[in-house]
Amino acid sequence: MGKPTGFLEYERVTAKAVSPKERIKNFNEFHTPLSEIEQRKQSARCMDCGVPFCQSGMTIKGMTSGCPLNNLIPEWNDLVYTGNWQQAYNRLHKTSNFPEFTSRVCPALCEKACTCGMNDDEAVCTKENEMAIIEHAYANGWAGPKPPKARSGKRIAVVGSGPAGLAAADQLNTRGHSVTVYERADRIGGLLRYGIPNMKLEKHIIDRKLEVMKAEGIEFVTEANVGENVKAKMLIDEYDAVILACGASNPRDINAAGRDAKGIYFAVDFLTSTTKSLLDSNLADGKYISAKGKNVIVIGGGDTGNDCVGTVIRHGCKSVTQLEMMPKAPDERAESNPWPQWPLVCKTDYGQEEAIAVFGHDPRIYTTTVKEFKKDTKGNLKAVVIVSLESKIDGATGRRMMVPIEGTQKELPCELVLIAAGFLGTQKYIADAFKVELTERTNVKTKPDGFATNVNKVFTAGDMHTGQSLVVKAIRQGRDCAREVDEYLMGYSGL
Repeated sequence: MGKPTGFLEYERVTAKAVSPKERIKNFNEFHTPLSEIEQRKQSARCMDCGVPFCQSGMTIKGMTSGCPLNNLIPEWNDLVYTGNWQQAYNRLHKTSNFPEFTSRVCPALCEKACTCGMNDDEAVCTKENEMAIIEHAYANGWAGPKPPKARSGKRIAVVGSGPAGLAAADQLNTRGHSVTVYERADRIGGLLRYGIPNMKLEKHIIDRKLEVMKAEGIEFVTEANVGENVKAKMLIDEYDAVILACGASNPRDINAAGRDAKGIYFAVDFLTSTTKSLLDSNLADGKYISAKGKNVIVIGGGDTGNDCVGTVIRHGCKSVTQLEMMPKAPDERAESNPWPQWPLVCKTDYGQEEAIAVFGHDPRIYTTTVKEFKKDTKGNLKAVVIVSLESKIDGATGRRMMVPIEGTQKELPCELVLIAAGFLGTQKYIADAFKVELTERTNVKTKPDGFATNVNKVFTAGDMHTGQSLVVKAIRQGRDCAREVDEYLMGYSGL
């Protein structure tokens, strides 16, 4: 695929990012796409490697290697190289419902498994090629509405409008089923809308796709909190199938003295407040959790923590510190972590880059957690006591644990804490409303190797099923769940 010698002739080139100090002046996406000529060169780097691990989606040592959607990457790279953009879009859309989302927010598992990156970091820039394809498709009208020619008479309710719910709805609609998506928020998009900042995914990108889906016949109902103002029984009675795709939105808390101090928020609430205010008034309404002029501590070293760092810097924080319980990952692959495994290496993301540019140092402190939140006389947060951690084996369980090191306490001034420590599973009231069973990890339990729950005609998909995961995996879950629902309704699946 591609030009046989392309990977030797062309170096990897990616979209140029706006400088950190310039991009923090707004909440816009900040990469300038490559020219069409350069993008075709980059696609030419896709070699005829024989075994394309990029599209494998295999699980190796508990980590995914390659695209979970099994995107036909070598095929559409070759089509881009030869200038056949429309056919490249057709091949991409065959496996991916939302390349406009994944090309912006996916961590590019495909690139980490690329054969070109086996001995260095020069993988084909597949993620950017994907974005070029979908943007060409919109510009040329290829990605417009394609409503089904006939309807099956079957009605399906999808609860939750994140990537899994939208993917399931999109797939089932193409089969001619009538789909209604229920969303408890004021806008459609779930995690895509309010969990991911505009810097990574501007919301007009979501709206563009939603307009296509509406024109294809999918109905959307907002401010419909199923289990509260919309009854679960109504959905079960009125629809032929119900898909629960409500995410894993139960955040993990921090149990430390002073947790009731004013000024401590979960990351998802903080990010949601900023995005909603941006959409409503470009922050003019002041209805968001502001970090302006404050010393901020972000608890959690993952993607959400990084998003918080980038957001508080745009607010104009006084300082930002990011706490990570685990040790710093190595800068290069360890011998025990060979290609094509996911590389367990240290990543400096956009938020950390911006903190380094603004404050002169990396905001992350490793092997550290919070010991105490300190309050002033009015109950407001004024400082945080942190403590270093070390790894030890628990004598009773034999499990390795991170435990505090005596005498390492340190107090940091702080008026705003954002907890980005992950999620514990679905919110229980939704599961209770449908009487579906939960696993010990509070994910919705399904029948073996499937998406059907213990309740007749009720299915589940996405993070509500698997626990916290990636957008691309949620899309795959939605597609697979739709296939099972289609078979349940029709006796066979055409998806």
